[in-house]
Amino acid sequence: MATLIGICLLSSFAVSFSTTAAMRRIGPRLGLIDHPDAKRKVHSAPTPLGGGVGIWAGIALPMAAAQAVVWWISSLDSIPGWMPTEITPLLGGISLRAREVWSIFGAGTVVFLLGLLDDRLTLGWRPKLVVQLIVAGLLVSAGIRATVFAKAEWIGVVLSVIWFVVLINAFNFLDNMDALSSGVGLIASAMFTIVMLTGTAEPRWFVASCLLILCGSLAGFLVHNWPPARIFMGDSGSCLIGLVLASLTIVGTFFEYGHSPGKHVLLAPLCILAVPLYDFCSVVVIRLLQGRSPFHADKQHFSHRLVELGLSRSHAVLTVHLVTLTTGMGALLLYEVKTWSAALLIMGLIGCELTVIAILETAGRRKASGS
Repeated sequence: MATLIGICLLSSFAVSFSTTAAMRRIGPRLGLIDHPDAKRKVHSAPTPLGGGVGIWAGIALPMAAAQAVVWWISSLDSIPGWMPTEITPLLGGISLRAREVWSIFGAGTVVFLLGLLDDRLTLGWRPKLVVQLIVAGLLVSAGIRATVFAKAEWIGVVLSVIWFVVLINAFNFLDNMDALSSGVGLIASAMFTIVMLTGTAEPRWFVASCLLILCGSLAGFLVHNWPPARIFMGDSGSCLIGLVLASLTIVGTFFEYGHSPGKHVLLAPLCILAVPLYDFCSVVVIRLLQGRSPFHADKQHFSHRLVELGLSRSHAVLTVHLVTLTTGMGALLLYEVKTWSAALLIMGLIGCELTVIAILETAGRRKASGS
């Protein structure tokens, strides 16, 4: 299936790269500029925002083109000879899953536009949270939810809404250094793609294709965002990444459970997304303990705490990337084990890794504060 992988990656990369390049020039004219702020930001010069537009376009245009091709081919009496034979069997599946694709894309577009508005006007956290909850509720009502809790469907509904909102904000929180949120998103997407293609009884090409498109789009943006960044994605990009990954992990892991090799593979998204979840939870706890709003922006994030330990910003970002890759490998192992005890051992290893990091961070913060 090298042809399909290449098409998904290259098309999304090309669109994202070119659109982000255009936004580097257009963004400042539209007032999309991120100004320095020593209290909560690390960059020292005004930097264009709007990279989220490139990420959105890198996802939207390839998906729209694929859907248009499928609709066109379905109107013909026979499949054209130029169509690669390895892609032909997948055409029917694309038509059947079109509703899911456009539900996710529609929800992603709403979150993207909300983030873009916030990048321009700086909205408060309350209206943003309300919109995120509404979007999550609409996705759940459209069938994008955990269906493994057959005896208590409300549990799947509640957990799905929480999953959407937490991941949207987790990737938004993580977007605090060059190439950080986008890099973690790229690694997580790639790891979950591998899971969808090799970890299940039959390759799940629908979810894998969407993830590959996300990978290509993030890679195209990263060319411009790699340190020193020439453009930032802004809330429009980070929130979009969170929602798309939240949706695809539900569709790929919790949806149609009967095709999974075992119940313990439901832990795979927690492994792959352990770093964004760790950063989100730790930041919320720190802010609450300090008597502040969990949505009050500051320099309390995972990457900032690594810098306090003495790492450079680039090394802090690289460390977060490597931890993400390490925890993601745990998800690959989950599909190789057959028992809950082995699965819990893997989760224990990941838990120990994050605990060691937390201990080192705490020691570094106490030393920096002189306590």
